[in-house]
Amino acid sequence: MQIPLQITFRGMSPSAPVEQLIRERSARIERFHESIIRCHVVVDVPHRHQRRGRMYSVRLDIRTPTGEIVVTHEHPLAASSQEIDTAVRAAFDTATRQLEDDVRRRRSS
Repeated sequence: MQIPLQITFRGMSPSAPVEQLIRERSARIERFHESIIRCHVVVDVPHRHQRRGRMYSVRLDIRTPTGEIVVTHEHPLAASSQEIDTAVRAAFDTATRQLEDDVRRRRSS
């Protein structure tokens, strides 16, 4: 990455295990798609949602030379820290699929 990974926690205290998971997953994406310019990850616990209660929200902003990929994944807030791990993994899995699609489009052009 040309710009170092940025991780922001909102509405919650920074968590070293979550930050480590984000760093591992971003390194995996970087190995897959080496032309990533920047990656900004926001882990948020927004205010109470009217219908679903409190949720974890993980947002990824990934910039490549061909454009920007934005992924937002929400997961119900629970007492277990595994719930936030699930939200982070799901967001990165979605971003990986979108990056794969971008690579396929570039190769077929």
